[in-house]
Amino acid sequence: MSKSLSRFFASRWGIVLAGAVIGVLAPLLQKLGNPPNMGICVACFVRDIAGALGLQRAATVQYIRPEIIALVLGSTLAALLFREFKPRAGSAPIVRFVLGMFAAVGTLVFLGCPWRTLLRLAGGDLNAILGFAGLAVGVIVGVYLLKAGFELGRSHRASAAVGWIMPAIMVGLLLLLVLRPQFTVDGPIFFSKSGPGSLHAPVLISLAVGLVIGFLAQRTRFCTVGGIRDIVLMGDTHLISGIGALLVAAFATNLVLGQVHVGFAGQPIAHSNCLWNFLGMVLAGLAFTLAGGCPGRQLVLSGEGDGDAAVFVLGMLVGAATAHNLSLAAKADAVVKGALQVGGPSSFGMGAVIVGLVVCLAIGLSMREGHETQEV
Repeated sequence: MSKSLSRFFASRWGIVLAGAVIGVLAPLLQKLGNPPNMGICVACFVRDIAGALGLQRAATVQYIRPEIIALVLGSTLAALLFREFKPRAGSAPIVRFVLGMFAAVGTLVFLGCPWRTLLRLAGGDLNAILGFAGLAVGVIVGVYLLKAGFELGRSHRASAAVGWIMPAIMVGLLLLLVLRPQFTVDGPIFFSKSGPGSLHAPVLISLAVGLVIGFLAQRTRFCTVGGIRDIVLMGDTHLISGIGALLVAAFATNLVLGQVHVGFAGQPIAHSNCLWNFLGMVLAGLAFTLAGGCPGRQLVLSGEGDGDAAVFVLGMLVGAATAHNLSLAAKADAVVKGALQVGGPSSFGMGAVIVGLVVCLAIGLSMREGHETQEV
C-alpha cells in the first residue's frame, strides 16, 4: 500500500492533487476568517508569529498562526510514516540564514510569498502578475548562477536531535497559542486586536488544513519556485503542474465564494506600486532559488529533519521582524478622505531590496565550484 501511494504522490496526478487541495483550502480559510487573499501566506504568517513573540511590535500583525505549526508537523508525520525522516545539516547554515532574511524582506515589500502571489491572482488582484513575473525573473537569475556552479555544499547526516528541533519548536508555539501566557504586563505573547493579525479562522480548522497541506507537500515535493526552476533548468513541467492546479482551483473556489474582485487599485493587504511589486519578488525568487526552494518547501523540509532548511526559516523569522522594526515592509494601498493613496515600500525598504539583490548576487557568484576558500 505504501509503495502504491508513494508512486501516486510522485506522479503528475499527485502534484496536481496537492496544488488543487491548497487552491481549495486556502480560500476556504479566508472565508472562515483569515485575511483577504491570504488564506495561506508563509511570509506573512511567519511575520505574524514574529510579532506575537515580540520580535516586532507592529500591533496589527501579531498572531501565532496555526497553519505554519501544522504545516511543519504534517510534514513530520508524512516523513515518519513513509520512513523519510532524515536528520541532516551542515550546508552553509549562516548563508542560508542571510538568504532567509532577504527573502523575507523581498516578500514583505511585495506583501506575499509565492503561494500568496498565486492566491492574490486567483482573487483578482492583478498586481500579482507583476509579483509572479518578478518571482520568475529572480528564479531565472538563480538558475543561471546554479548553471555557473553555485552550490551551498552538501548536508551531512546528523543526530536525531537536529531533526526534531523544528517540530519541537512548533509544538512549543502551539502551546503558546493555546495557553496564551502573558510573560510581562502588556508584554508577549501579543495578539492583534485589529488589522490582519486579528483576522483568523478557528484554530482547529487551521490546524487541520495545515496538517493536510504539510502532509501532501512532503509527499509530492510541492514547490512554486522549484516548478519555475525545473522548467528553466531541465524543461520539466512536473512541479509547474501543481502550481497550475493551485491557481485554477483557487480561482474556481473564490468564484463560488464570491471572493473575486478584479483590478489593480485598492486590493486587500496589497499595494499597486508596480516597480516594487516586481523588484521585491525578484529578490525573493533569487534568495529562494539559491536556498533550494520556496518558503513552503523550506518549512516542509524542516519538518522532515533538514536542519539547514530550519535555519532558513529562522532567517525568515528574523528578516520579517527586522522588516517591520526598520520600516522596510511595504504599506498597503489605502483610501484617505475618499481618495486612493498608493502604498508601497518606504525609501528604507527600497534600499533594502537593492542591498538584498547585491548581497544575493555576491553570494551566488562567490560560492561556486573552483572558488572555495582554502582551509586554514
